[in-house]
Amino acid sequence: QPQLVESGGGSVQAGGSLRLSCTDSGLTFDDYAMAWFRQAPGKERDWVSCISRNADSTYYADSVKGRFTISRDNAKNTLYLQMNGLKPEDTAMYYCAASPGCRTASGDRNLDFAHWGPGTQVSVLS
Repeated sequence: QPQLVESGGGSVQAGGSLRLSCTDSGLTFDDYAMAWFRQAPGKERDWVSCISRNADSTYYADSVKGRFTISRDNAKNTLYLQMNGLKPEDTAMYYCAASPGCRTASGDRNLDFAHWGPGTQVSVLS
């Protein structure tokens, strides 16, 4: 099963960029769709983006569309999240997660992810 570890978080000024990475050491990376979630202090965890197993489909929350780009390199067992135009409201702990698909059988957004990394903190300073 996936063993996920995020990296690349840090502090950045508003308008800046960060690239998050998530590496899977479980050698099952391309069996899973991969997603990014985030959770700010005192708030619920929010879905941010998802990418299909072969990267032919990507999905984004409205709050990050046009600013964030999800990608993956299956040869390197690595998921990425390029974050541009960062805003203070993007401040959160960011988690990568793995699941069989980005969509449920009925076509809804899949929020049921069984495998999670420990998270990486992103802080955007105003």
